Parts: sequence; structure tokens; C-alpha cells
Amino acid sequence: MNLISKIVIPLFVLFIIFYGVKKRVNVYDSFLEGAKEGLIMVFHITPTIVAMVFAVNIFLDSHFIDGILGFLKPLFDFINVPIDILPMAILRPISGTASLAIMNDIFTNFGPDSFIGRLASTLQGCTDTTIYVLALYFGSIKVTKTKYSLPVGLFADLMGIIAAFVITFIFFG
Repeated sequence: MNLISKIVIPLFVLFIIFYGVKKRVNVYDSFLEGAKEGLIMVFHITPTIVAMVFAVNIFLDSHFIDGILGFLKPLFDFINVPIDILPMAILRPISGTASLAIMNDIFTNFGPDSFIGRLASTLQGCTDTTIYVLALYFGSIKVTKTKYSLPVGLFADLMGIIAAFVITFIFFG
């Protein structure tokens, strides 16, 4: 299997080159044009990515999540939901990387086959990085009017979080 994975990409590149030559396309010039467009795209989305990383770091360094955890712990204990999942549920719409790091911590502390590990996995699959998507993709194409996109995306994330809890309780609770 390792040999196949090392051969597939070079074979795919060779296929594209031979196909382009067969169709009488100047493959090298097309490659350079695509590379140029890629660099222009990176130039356009870099400010958005830097702003998003900056905002996430401010959010994490403010210890806002710690305050919410302390406030909501009695409620989560009452409904028998592990409080350790809350930071992941809060950060998932903002940053996929932060939520993956939290999920990795949950796996390390509780195990992937524990209830909270399964809940974290289900939550990861039921939600999206809405704010990140809006900031990156809308910012890269200069869309400024996101009137309905943010509320609808966050509502979909809320429904995904609720669905993750319900599904996990039904199948693993």
C-alpha cells in the first residue's frame, strides 16, 4: 500500500501532462498561469487568515470559556452531559484547528471510545467552522453583505450540536 501511495500522485501528474500534450495545450505556460493565480489568491486571503487567527487567539486568551464553564457546570451536571465537551462546542464554529486540539485532549484524557470521546467525534462531524468559512471565503471574494449567512450558519451549528448530543445519547448513552 505504501508503494501505491508513492506512485499515484506522480502518475496523475504524468497523465495530466500527456493529456495536455495530446490536446495541444502548452502545459508549462498553463502551469505557470495557474501558479500565478494561486499566488494572487494567497495574497488576497492572507489578511483574512491573519485577522481570523488574531481574533481566535484573543478569544482563547481572554479565558471567556473558563468563565462559561464555571457558570454552566451545575446545568451540565444536572442533564448528565460532560462539561469537558463545552469548549469544543463553543470553538467549533470559530476554529476547526482549536476544536481538533480540544478533541485530541479529550481522546488523551478519556479515550476515543469513551462516551465523551464519541460525543466529541460526533460533534466534529455534525458542525462546521461557520465563522471561519465566512471570514475566509467571503473575505477572499470581497463579499461584505453577510446579513443572513452568519445567523443561518450559527443556527445550523446549534442544530448540529444538539443533533450530536441526541445521536450520541441514543447510540452510546
